[in-house]
Amino acid sequence: MKISFLFLFLFLITVIPFHANADLLNSAVRIKAQIPEKARTSKFLGKEREGSGIVIDDEGHVLTIGYLVLEAGSVEITDVDGRVIAAAVEGYDGDSGFGLLKALSPLQARPLRLRDSSDIQSEERLRVVSSQDDTVVQQVVVLERGTFAGYWEYLLENAIFTVPAVNAFAGAGLVNEKGELVGIGSLFLKRNFQSTMVPSNMFVPTEALLPILDDLKRSGRSSSPPRPWLGVTVVEQYGRVLVQRVSSGSPAMLSGIGEGDLILKVGNTPVKNLEGFFRAVWSLGNAGVKVPLTLLQGNELKQLDLISADRNLVYRTVQYD
Repeated sequence: MKISFLFLFLFLITVIPFHANADLLNSAVRIKAQIPEKARTSKFLGKEREGSGIVIDDEGHVLTIGYLVLEAGSVEITDVDGRVIAAAVEGYDGDSGFGLLKALSPLQARPLRLRDSSDIQSEERLRVVSSQDDTVVQQVVVLERGTFAGYWEYLLENAIFTVPAVNAFAGAGLVNEKGELVGIGSLFLKRNFQSTMVPSNMFVPTEALLPILDDLKRSGRSSSPPRPWLGVTVVEQYGRVLVQRVSSGSPAMLSGIGEGDLILKVGNTPVKNLEGFFRAVWSLGNAGVKVPLTLLQGNELKQLDLISADRNLVYRTVQYD
């Protein structure tokens, strides 16, 4: 009987271990962020968030996933020796999802070198290093690379999906055989593989970070023009885009969009999935552009014009005082 490559590799990584060297273990830190109650994200991302981060240079910069530290009031990082150090949120990029911290005291850590992840391919064996309950290194295989559309107006090109699923994925580092950082953990999700839904993790690839890293260090955000933001949480249902939630005070709310509405068109472009919807909106221009939508509200067809916003001006992307 033919064994699929997935199950073959899952077998191999249990019997042919990587050498978990000290550099990997020393590169990971535990992150604990406190978010003020007044922050917009405190209601759906929580007021206390914990995850991992990876030290990427000798200046104390720590790369993590942005939702851990978005709108944080205070951030602490704990190194492999158990030392707790205050950190500042230095940068956040909503388009990719990366967050950048800077330790406010010297770190006892060995930084990992950043590597362009564009050559990472399916079936490649990698390692995940995380530091939530304890600093651990786990072996994984790349299930696939592909586009990921998130319900929060998020679209990631060339996301890295790995198996087996790792529990401590948030902010974990994805590392190649040379010990170089190629991705940061974002999600646990199930992917369709050979007609089976397989538990996996999604990593944001470093190829999305390298062009903006200097911007994040210098000004806290990418210098690219901001994308239009509408303020909707959307899901795919029966080949349609369904509005599941509308952010308070957002362009969507101000224009009269409500929960349960179906988005049928952006301008003259029909939309049937999240990726198509986001691409159609973003193709119109930068934040502030008018976005014409055709909706089905109950049994009534409506056409609305929204004036989009800059997400960075809505969600506080610098640290609260």
